[in-house]
Amino acid sequence: MRGEQWWRGSSVFVIRWLIFMLGVIIMSFGIVLMIKADMGNAPWDVFHIGLYYQFGLTIGLWSILVGIVIIGLTWLLTRTKPQVGAVINMLLVGLFIDLFLLIPWLKTPEHWGGQLVLLLTGIVVMGYGVGLYIAPRCGAGPRDGLMIAISEKTGWKVQWVRTGMEVLVLISGWILGGPVFVGTLLFSVLIGPVVGFSLPQCQVLVDKLIGGVSFENLNKRPVRVNHHDGISQ
Repeated sequence: MRGEQWWRGSSVFVIRWLIFMLGVIIMSFGIVLMIKADMGNAPWDVFHIGLYYQFGLTIGLWSILVGIVIIGLTWLLTRTKPQVGAVINMLLVGLFIDLFLLIPWLKTPEHWGGQLVLLLTGIVVMGYGVGLYIAPRCGAGPRDGLMIAISEKTGWKVQWVRTGMEVLVLISGWILGGPVFVGTLLFSVLIGPVVGFSLPQCQVLVDKLIGGVSFENLNKRPVRVNHHDGISQ
């Protein structure tokens, strides 16, 4: 009986993390679709692309480097070890952004109508990727960790901390030459409703796959969505 329970628990653990990683990969593909649409990007991607324009390297590598800085700041504020989910999120997003950008047939459409379709497709794909990686409750991304740490240290409301972070990185990315355009606005308006629609579907799917087994959120905090991390409620 104990052996069966151990096997069951191990299977649930593996399934959760596989779904989490699949969600992060799908989300990364959505980010790349938005980049290829060339109509503006989400605030953090504007920042990463701006850094790429100014200093070289790759967009994915800048995503990882910025994530490392964010995790380091969170550690300094909280004195707690980085969550496994945050580290995996950071590494996979950067890696797969660069890999998907190498796809030879994935190019920017010549007509603005095709660009708009690609942009909206990217937002939907990102939304379902976010839903998939949140549903197993394996932990939020690094930006959510920093948001929560700042909120706890200052007493400021989470939504204001998140808004301040988004505005700061967007302005910084724009100054660096990152692409701020209609896609940036559409992402800000649409990503919340898309994840609000996709997350319940993904949660039902995950619950079916693991047989309704309850599990603990590794971060022991509610996951909130933003771009690579989850949507603020």
